[in-house]
Amino acid sequence: MKKIHPVALFRLSVLGPLASREQFDHGERKRLIQQLSSQTYLTPEGKSMRMAAKTIEHWFYLWTHGGIEALVPKRRCDVGQSKLSCDVQEAIVQAKRDNPKRSLNTLIRLLEMQGVVAKGELARSSVHRLLQQQGLSKPWESSEPIERRRFVAECAGDLWQGDVMHGPKVPVGGRLRKVFLVSLMDDASRLMAHSAFCLGETALDIEGVLKQAVLKRGVPKKLLIDNGAAYRSHSLQGICARLEIRLVYCRPYQPEGKGKLEKWHRTVRDQFLSELDLSRIRDLDDLNARLWAWLERIYHVTVHSSLNGVSPIERYQQDLVRIRPLGTLASQLDELFYHRHTRKVRKDGTVTFNAHVYEVPFELVGKTVILVVDPHADRALTVESKEGQSLGAVTPLDAQANTYRKRRRPAADTSEPTHTAKTANTVELALQQQAALLNLKKEKK
Repeated sequence: MKKIHPVALFRLSVLGPLASREQFDHGERKRLIQQLSSQTYLTPEGKSMRMAAKTIEHWFYLWTHGGIEALVPKRRCDVGQSKLSCDVQEAIVQAKRDNPKRSLNTLIRLLEMQGVVAKGELARSSVHRLLQQQGLSKPWESSEPIERRRFVAECAGDLWQGDVMHGPKVPVGGRLRKVFLVSLMDDASRLMAHSAFCLGETALDIEGVLKQAVLKRGVPKKLLIDNGAAYRSHSLQGICARLEIRLVYCRPYQPEGKGKLEKWHRTVRDQFLSELDLSRIRDLDDLNARLWAWLERIYHVTVHSSLNGVSPIERYQQDLVRIRPLGTLASQLDELFYHRHTRKVRKDGTVTFNAHVYEVPFELVGKTVILVVDPHADRALTVESKEGQSLGAVTPLDAQANTYRKRRRPAADTSEPTHTAKTANTVELALQQQAALLNLKKEKK
């Protein structure tokens, strides 16, 4: 027996009393249709919606003349067929075949420039429908597949991987703000060197997580990260260069190279975030405290399927003697993570950073210096030369205090006449010339 189409059964259920009645009194059918159109129905797709009176009336006439089979939705005869002219179709197909990388917008722009269609005449949906019909709508792929192989670092500390996951919204400063999970994973042990929810996914957030990671787990040899602008910042590159960490960037738009972190993100969502009652999270610090407790008590001590029956912390501890410690760099770690910006000292001995004005030693006026700032505290600390030599500290500008501050004046140079003396000599010389001119006129008379 043929299975009845679910849409036909749904339409029959909507007709209800209309389908079960053989005769109607005057105006009764119209009244029933209006009554049915005011109700809400659950569609086979699970959506709640109402049906227009004309739709119900159309279904009723279909049922009357053809039964349940007439209520089965009919497929349009022109589905998937392009309504564009043959010339336009040929031009689109040829342009796509000439360069399979061309996008819909590029194809439309090309045809407009060639005069095949008028500007704004060709819709993206029409081009897409035609390319689908011709089997040309799939994203362009190289004829040679990219070789990918499963890999794992030999020892803990050889390679860290970093990535960012979009997180939930938590109260911050009296309002809900979206947070981002920034994570650094040790590739060999799957141990999280450090992971924290941040208010953004900028270079500064990544650097903050990296700083905590090297404090807890030592310095990795390589760091594999995304290819985005935040990861390519000069500050992050400088930090890794000072710590002798080799930065390795993933290929753009190829998440297959970060399978371990993709699995980590699924684990966080399934085992941590799904168990949280977000209404009880007080702030960002509260969320991070819960994350770190879950990491140490559950994730790090749970046997990992790809670690041959050991947990991430056990696998990491097997290579403790191979981990590269901070050593002497620990005492200057804060300085390694400072940002440096080039500034030219103004005539009043000041420089600016993030809309704040700072005073520097006055002898640096007019010179180009390197301003050293603590990005996490958002304040400037010192100034350096281009060679890295300290030129002194900086202080926030206090304009009112400068009202009573004694200025340094350059010492007077006795070898040169003063400006007043020069002015006096000039006036005297002019008077002498004028007197001589008057005497000359009297003698002529």
